[in-house]
Amino acid sequence: MEKTSKDRHEAFPVLVLAAGASRRMGRAKALLPLNSGILLDHAIGQARQLGGAVTVVTGRWYPLVRFRCRRQPSAWIYVRNWHSGLSASLKTGLGRMGPRAKGVFVILLDQPLIESEALAALAQAARHSPSQPFAADMHGNPGAPAYLPRRLWSQVMTLEGDKGAAGILARNRATRIAMAGADSDVDTPADWRRIRPQLSEQP
Repeated sequence: MEKTSKDRHEAFPVLVLAAGASRRMGRAKALLPLNSGILLDHAIGQARQLGGAVTVVTGRWYPLVRFRCRRQPSAWIYVRNWHSGLSASLKTGLGRMGPRAKGVFVILLDQPLIESEALAALAQAARHSPSQPFAADMHGNPGAPAYLPRRLWSQVMTLEGDKGAAGILARNRATRIAMAGADSDVDTPADWRRIRPQLSEQP
C-alpha cells in the first residue's frame, strides 16, 4: 500500500528542545526578539524544514513562550522536571512520539545560524537510511541537530541529568554531517550581540 503524505509526516517527527532556564543569558532565550517574532519562532521554522510534525518541548518559561510565539508547532510539551537537565527534555519528548515514527529529529532552540541546505541534507539522509543515526559534525564529534532512529530510543531513556544524546550517537557511530552554523549557539548576551547581525543578513 502506498504511503500517504500523513504517514510520511508522522514517520519523521521533529523535537525542538526549549525547556532550559537560560541562566547564562539571564532571560528566556526563547523570547529574544528577532525580526517580527522571537528566537523560538526561528527555531520552529528550522524544524519545519525537516519535514515532519514539529513538537516544542518547554519548561522554565512555559506558558509565556507559547503565548508569545507566532509560529505555532504541531504540539507543545511541558516538562515538569525541566530543572533536571537536558535528559528530561529528551525523554519526555520521546515518550510522546507516535507509533509510526521511524526516528526523531532533534534540534536546539539556540542554533539560529544553521543554514537551510544543512537541514535539507540531514532530512534527506534520515529518510534514505531511517535506522542509521545522523548528527552535526562538531569538530569530529556528533552534536545537534541530530536524527535518532527508534532503535536508539531505549538508550536515550537511560540518560540522567544535564546530558544529551551525543555519547549515544558516538557509540552507535552516527554519520556526521557538516553543518555551517551548528557551532554558533546562543548562550550569553555576548553571543546574541555577535549572532543577531548575522541573522539579519540571512534571506
